[in-house]
Amino acid sequence: PKKKKNLEKRGRESSFILSPGAGRCRLSKVGAGRRPPPARVRVAVRLRPFVDGTAGPSDPPCVRGMDSCSLEIANWRNHQETLKYQFDAFYGERSTQQDIYAGSVQPILRHLLEGQNASVLAYGPTGAGKTHTMLGSPEQPGVIPRALMDLLQLTREEGAEGRPWALSVTMSYLEIYQEKVLDLLDPASGDLVIREDCRGNILIPGLTQKPITSFADFERHFLPASRNRTVGATRLNQRSSRSHAVLLVKVDQRERLAPFRQREGKLYLIDLAGSEDNRRTGNKGLRLKESGAINTSLFVLGKVVDALNQGLPRVPYRDSKLTRLLQDSLGGSAHSILIANIAPERCFYLDTVSALNFAARSKEVINRPFTNESLQLHVLAPVKLSQKELLGPSEVKRARAPEEEEIGSPEPTAAPASASQKLSPLQKLSSMDPAMLERLLNLDRLLGSQGSQGAPLLSTPRRERMVLMKTVEEKDLEIERLKMKQKELEAKVLAQEVADPKEKENCSPTMLRPLSHRTVTVAKPLKKAVVMPLQLIQEQAASPNTEIHILKNKGRKRKLESPDASEPEVRAEDCWELQISPELLAHGRQKILDLLNEGSARDLRSLQRIGPKKAQLIVGWRELHGPFSQVEDLELVEGITGKQMESFLKANILGLAAGQRCGPS
Repeated sequence: PKKKKNLEKRGRESSFILSPGAGRCRLSKVGAGRRPPPARVRVAVRLRPFVDGTAGPSDPPCVRGMDSCSLEIANWRNHQETLKYQFDAFYGERSTQQDIYAGSVQPILRHLLEGQNASVLAYGPTGAGKTHTMLGSPEQPGVIPRALMDLLQLTREEGAEGRPWALSVTMSYLEIYQEKVLDLLDPASGDLVIREDCRGNILIPGLTQKPITSFADFERHFLPASRNRTVGATRLNQRSSRSHAVLLVKVDQRERLAPFRQREGKLYLIDLAGSEDNRRTGNKGLRLKESGAINTSLFVLGKVVDALNQGLPRVPYRDSKLTRLLQDSLGGSAHSILIANIAPERCFYLDTVSALNFAARSKEVINRPFTNESLQLHVLAPVKLSQKELLGPSEVKRARAPEEEEIGSPEPTAAPASASQKLSPLQKLSSMDPAMLERLLNLDRLLGSQGSQGAPLLSTPRRERMVLMKTVEEKDLEIERLKMKQKELEAKVLAQEVADPKEKENCSPTMLRPLSHRTVTVAKPLKKAVVMPLQLIQEQAASPNTEIHILKNKGRKRKLESPDASEPEVRAEDCWELQISPELLAHGRQKILDLLNEGSARDLRSLQRIGPKKAQLIVGWRELHGPFSQVEDLELVEGITGKQMESFLKANILGLAAGQRCGPS
């Protein structure tokens, strides 16, 4: 019982169903709380028949099918038990190529016409029949020729004349050989790089794309390219694939009528190289290097599947060129089918168990397919509109009036000859973008030719459309009226300038100037005012030939003027100015001197440039030597230099002259 309990626990951890003996107990693999997947990877298993020479006549197979979805394989740890697997489909030894294609591959082709991606992968050990499943033979065609034949037939039917969509098909064929992406349609192109665009789509710049319209076109390109694929002989297979081959078929759809949508669907048909045991294949030299590259890429593929199942934040797609290319097929936006090929011989037992375990993990991978659809500008013939076609009915009438007066013919103008020349309501929107206007006009003509006259255009009711057109017409008339008035004013100003050039300077500033004669005024550089020391100002005032500049403020402007100007400028606007008179300077000096002789240390600190330390020094000097006779005696105080004395006079005397409060209250 203890051994049976351990086996059941090991079965829960590995994703398969354990069935010991006759009594079989199914173990659930789906965890509780997992949300239903939008589209998980579907897995089908194909068991090939025995190959001549690989097993004896009495050697029983190691794998046996139970029904159309399950199989069992012997447990190598306990021969009394079997391991049971369940998949979406199981194809036994007698299954044909048509059974596999019709049961698993054909149902996903319809998604391509909906603008979605699909992929088919053939996985398994070397010699298990992957290439036969994908390519087949002339007598038994495989998945690739059958899928292309049906897909081309679908595109011809859906893209026929009268259908809303126009379809085109292109193909590309590449191989991944020793981590190099090689173009099989153009082998000389060398190693290609794999890129990802802004929308997350995987693409290969420089990969050859061949348009195909029939199966004969496909064979003309595919058969020579298949010969360029790298193959080699091993002990297990005379033509063993040494690279992963990927056939990319792209279906482009363009809508023939508005809104001219475009869809793109991609079909990946992938023949993976098989995992190899070098002890049994006998690989050496180049074959050993190729086998190492194949096993490494398949190991990374297993890591990607495990990361997707565990919900890890990082999925190692970039660790291999193969997984980078399969990013859309595993955990991406494609409908994916994995065909796991296995062999019945006991010598392939370990490879078969490994392939079945990988297939069991892969069917838990969830993809989220969506439609790759975009709006594209439909290619139309350029429409050249005359000036009359861009005007409304009232403007056309006004433009016709002078012509009728000149001709003097009483006969009215002839009506348009055809319905295509009739003015459309959309032709009045002359301010619209020309490309958009062309599209709307062609759509209007198309609707008119199909007999939809009087129907709402662009889902707009007729009354609202008429109100909108009337509003646009009124705005256009208002703009024309303002333009005419502008031209009249400009002509009037030009006529006055020609008649009397002297009145150009005295013209009213409110009169509108022509745009071509307007001048741009450049701001004058600001003048700088320098505050000079008081002693220097007194010396300059004593000399008769020296000009003293005093700062004046008038309104918002500043100007430097000399006080001796003979004819000062007189302005009507209110202004104020600040001038320092000698009496005010003398009064300020006397007030500072009184404060130095009578003020306390606190009163002295109210002076500029005098702190607590200097105030104590001034009071101590006054107690020792008596009162100050003049302000300049401050230089006798210890700690006050001549430079400090000069800044003290600037800050206090000029500050007092400017109206600042100084001294005790």
